[in-house]
Amino acid sequence: MGIKPSYIKNLGNALLIKQRENFTNNFDENKRQLGSSAIIESKRVRNRVAGYITRKINSKKRS
Repeated sequence: MGIKPSYIKNLGNALLIKQRENFTNNFDENKRQLGSSAIIESKRVRNRVAGYITRKINSKKRS
């Protein structure tokens, strides 16, 4: 998709710091977890944050 906006990165990183054990490398599970743990009004923003978190977790497993 390209460059992520800073608010997506900031929100994703803050959630990873506070709730790392709740997120997995599966996008759909992360999306459901965000729905229950974070108050994000917009479905698009929620999906983008879930995708960012998924990519961060997958990139850390590869390295």
